[in-house]
Amino acid sequence: MSTSTETRYDRDEMTTLFADEVVTSTHVQLVPLVDGGHLALLTLDNGHDHTKPTTFGPAGLFGIGDALDSLAEGIGSGQVRGVALTGKPFIFAVGADLKGTGQVVAREQALAVARLGHDVFRRFGELGVPTFAFVNGAVMGGGLEIALHCTHRTISSGVPAVALPECFLGLVPGWGGTYLLPRLIGVPGALTVMVDNALNQNRMLSGPKAFGLGIADVMFEPADFLERSIAWAADVIAGRVAVERTDHTADAATWDGAVAAARAGVEARLGGAAPAAPRAIDLVEAARTNDRDAGFAAEDEALADLIVSPQFRAGMYAFDLVQRRAKRPVGVPDKALARPVGSVGVVGAGLMASQLALLFVRRLKVPVVMTDLDQGRADAGVARVHGELDTLAGKGRIGPDEVNRLKALVTAGTDHAVFAGCDLVIEAVFEEMQVKKDVLASLERVVRPDCVLATNTSSLSVAEMAADLQHPERMVGFHFFNPVAVMPLVEIARAPRTDDATVATAFAVGKQLKKSCVPVQDAPAFVVNRLLIRMLSEAFAAVDEGTPPDVVDAAFRPLGLPMSPLVLLQLVGPAVALHVLESLHEAFPDRFTVSTTLQQVVEAKQPGIWSWDERGKPFLAEETLALLPTGGTPSTPDQVRERALSALAQEAGLLLADGVVADPRDIDLCMITGAGWPFHLGGLLPLLDRDGYSERAVGRRFLPAGAASLPA
Repeated sequence: MSTSTETRYDRDEMTTLFADEVVTSTHVQLVPLVDGGHLALLTLDNGHDHTKPTTFGPAGLFGIGDALDSLAEGIGSGQVRGVALTGKPFIFAVGADLKGTGQVVAREQALAVARLGHDVFRRFGELGVPTFAFVNGAVMGGGLEIALHCTHRTISSGVPAVALPECFLGLVPGWGGTYLLPRLIGVPGALTVMVDNALNQNRMLSGPKAFGLGIADVMFEPADFLERSIAWAADVIAGRVAVERTDHTADAATWDGAVAAARAGVEARLGGAAPAAPRAIDLVEAARTNDRDAGFAAEDEALADLIVSPQFRAGMYAFDLVQRRAKRPVGVPDKALARPVGSVGVVGAGLMASQLALLFVRRLKVPVVMTDLDQGRADAGVARVHGELDTLAGKGRIGPDEVNRLKALVTAGTDHAVFAGCDLVIEAVFEEMQVKKDVLASLERVVRPDCVLATNTSSLSVAEMAADLQHPERMVGFHFFNPVAVMPLVEIARAPRTDDATVATAFAVGKQLKKSCVPVQDAPAFVVNRLLIRMLSEAFAAVDEGTPPDVVDAAFRPLGLPMSPLVLLQLVGPAVALHVLESLHEAFPDRFTVSTTLQQVVEAKQPGIWSWDERGKPFLAEETLALLPTGGTPSTPDQVRERALSALAQEAGLLLADGVVADPRDIDLCMITGAGWPFHLGGLLPLLDRDGYSERAVGRRFLPAGAASLPA
């Protein structure tokens, strides 16, 4: 890179800071143009296949700068008439080296990282010749930003993922994204990509959708993508093709209106809990009037602040859990012990059972048989699965031939004898111990001795269910979360007599189902429901004492949770929540109090505490208002939140002390993937550690300093 660039940071110091960087090399090839001169084609490649995507650390960024320096003479002489950038097969680039960024602990270091990215990337927009990004594969974060710096972009219709996920992790698109994208495609689309999609569980765009937004100038099919991109670039360089741009900065009203709407949406969603998204919106707002220098400098300052923030540290911790620990569960039996599963049975044909049957047939592509009390109910379950398959086909997610094959694999009956040939049978019947025991006893009379018996119970003892079985060693908890197709978590619960082969089979099946499987020991409500019901119990205790429901829900807004406890009640259903709470009260009467208000809501057959008007705003219906206590000792939002988080810290400590999970990280993985707790919290435990609840409840932090925070 040029000397002037290096005066802003020390090259050796920065590459040492990112000592474990998987370096992305920049390979330069001169492609002759039919009109004379050359197109310099730069290919980004880290030397690994597509399973290790290309990222940008300091060494890789300096290498890009060196490659551009090597072209300076050719550009000056007119021999290099354009510069293009592409990636290795299936990958364009997926952004900054996040593992290395997590090693940055000082704001000065973070500022240097931000400036380095800008100084390298902006050169693609300032070379004096046309520049092109040939987006051939997955492109995220800094990968999309370097493409935005180019003067033109092509994209393959086969690109599976286009995203700016920084706000999801606690950062902003800080290498040009907040300045360049709104100017290219307009503010509404830009804020959808960098804020809405990022906060919606890091939603990705496909290549065609990105093209539709205007991120790319032209789209080609994958088979001859590079050849056609080069030919198109040659036409642009020769003046045979002109690309028109819209000046989105001229429409101040649209720009400001979109910014205001995004700001209101983020406030409603996060309640000020996470600074990254509001900071990104501020940068987009300023991008209309800022010049490039001012816009990029503002991004530098934002990145420097956020890289050393608690939110980013928690986000990186959560990212590591989801990307690594979830894919390699710790403390499970050798996968070689797993038995093959070539057919599956589902006891029940209701909504949950139908969701399970759909998942099994889609992912395993094996025969799935359902049963219910009568043939009408059983047939309705099959019809529900068929309807979902038709919906997926209508969205283009599966082809018509596959739909027909999958439908043929799903059958139903009323006699448990249909399970005789199954390798795994899961029950999804009413959450009542004797009902489940009767079902399991009936199953054991007809299935093979090596058939795995699984329960989808959310709160009952797996050991008690298996107590009367002739082969209790093949009984395992296999707890899915609703909606089954969306929620990633499966809690795999091992009872004292469950054998290794059964557990290994459960984990192997869970992996085939593309779920995040966490090993837990058999205990009331396992992990997620035990913690959520403890939180709900404390929330309802406050209601019982006279605290208004809006005060209770407002107490949790500063955390930025996906939903407050009383809204969560609406999703779960009061009767289900009460049943689980009663089970936990029976097991732990000193910690789980059965709410009289909740009992009355269930008795009155109310759908929950809140009702919603036509605008989607919650209100208290008169029927519900009549059930609420008056007077008493109401609490403030701060008091409710303090009470709930203290209870969660106590419960988390007991989960660990009782060995329900072997490692604190599994609690956070469960809360992120099973309860949707946000990355900016890192799950549950980083929040409890950061705000002192852990030490007050159990006398110590749950996680070592530096795990989800800056090192001490």
